[in-house]
Amino acid sequence: MIRALWSRPRQDHVSDALALLRGWTRDGSQIKRTLLLDDAQHAALTERIKIAADVLRLRPDIRRLDGHTQIRISALNGEEITEDEVTLAARVEDVYRSCRLGG
Repeated sequence: MIRALWSRPRQDHVSDALALLRGWTRDGSQIKRTLLLDDAQHAALTERIKIAADVLRLRPDIRRLDGHTQIRISALNGEEITEDEVTLAARVEDVYRSCRLGG
């Protein structure tokens, strides 16, 4: 019954979607991922993430540390993670794959 599907709390749907994103972990009101990239790949990824984040009105924290790129996407005002944060994480994964493949 369709009603039963939609009766699940909204947060369950967000958790289900986040579970499909390999490498992302949830820490309270943020999700995070660490990627192994060279400096050029990091720069390309960062620029493309900023564009996607602007569309979603999010401000991810992107840092470079010891050859790794660390990305943290926080929910606004410390709220629960929403579809927007998960959407940005999925976009990061798409961009990461294209950077690794030279795209």
